[in-house]
Amino acid sequence: MKEAILLVNLGTPDAPTPTKVGKYLTQFLNDKRVIDINAIGRFILVNLIIVPFRSFKSSALYKHIWTKEGSPLLLNSVELKEKLQKKLGDKYIVELAMRYQSPSIKQALEKLRKHLPEKIHVLPLYPQYASSSTGSTIEEVLKQIKSWEVIPNLNIISKFYDHPKFIEALLQEGKKFNINEYDHVLFSYHGLPERQILKGSVHYGNESCKLGDCCSSITKNNQYCYRANCFETTRQLVRGLNIPEGKYTTAFQSRLDKKWLKPFSDKVVEDLAKKGYKKVLVFSPAFVADCLETIHEIGAEYNEIFNEFGGEKITLVNSLNSSDAWVNAIPEIIQR
Repeated sequence: MKEAILLVNLGTPDAPTPTKVGKYLTQFLNDKRVIDINAIGRFILVNLIIVPFRSFKSSALYKHIWTKEGSPLLLNSVELKEKLQKKLGDKYIVELAMRYQSPSIKQALEKLRKHLPEKIHVLPLYPQYASSSTGSTIEEVLKQIKSWEVIPNLNIISKFYDHPKFIEALLQEGKKFNINEYDHVLFSYHGLPERQILKGSVHYGNESCKLGDCCSSITKNNQYCYRANCFETTRQLVRGLNIPEGKYTTAFQSRLDKKWLKPFSDKVVEDLAKKGYKKVLVFSPAFVADCLETIHEIGAEYNEIFNEFGGEKITLVNSLNSSDAWVNAIPEIIQR
């Protein structure tokens, strides 16, 4: 009997139109793990305020990154799936799903179900654990599979931010650049509300979390802390690239308000330009596939900020996408 691998990424609109983007945002933002407030408040905020006003603006941004073939995130994810299937051959069945929109987790699981696998490896493609991404994905997988008459063995990977093969794949991308040619290196991770970090910390017994030095190492209490996971990823990359202290910063992008994880990446970019830095190299280790947050937010918006305050060039290190090193890493990750 065969084993199966289910790769799950966050998702993307089916098209860069206001209607399709609105549909995507509606599903995404109504997830109780994404906007973790009471149901009535979330419904009003998302459906009556955010989506009606944000759909058109977000549509314009998606049009900026859209290709003739479609969404970069989906295209890169499909290519990853195909290369992984080719590498593994008949031993495994590989399927791809998106947490939001298409192909859905339900659709992908039904495809796998027809092959009667003896084991399903579920790999949410988020290196650092967060309830709003990894947790939501795992919950949806279990929701869809719980009614099966026969539930096969499940191997769910909830984080891989420190896996040697994942780090090695990132280092291969980083070593395509000469670090010495850059004034500073920015490690920019997707932001989260601070309250979500604190909620997770309390769950693991770390009630004294102050969003500070408690993330300077991985411990029993912070092993599922998104912030701690991010800082550990940075530390391993810094060691692998021999970046000296003072030449790098870990920051968080895509914030919605002031009570999100700090420092904010756009403010760091602004400050670096004001200090006279001319060239900055940016890694985005929370994203394994290039998407709106890497291509547009870092590649376009941050360059505009940097130029406005005197900087010359922000250079983005490519995400792993479907690189050979990343394809080779996945079998190692699911077997750990």
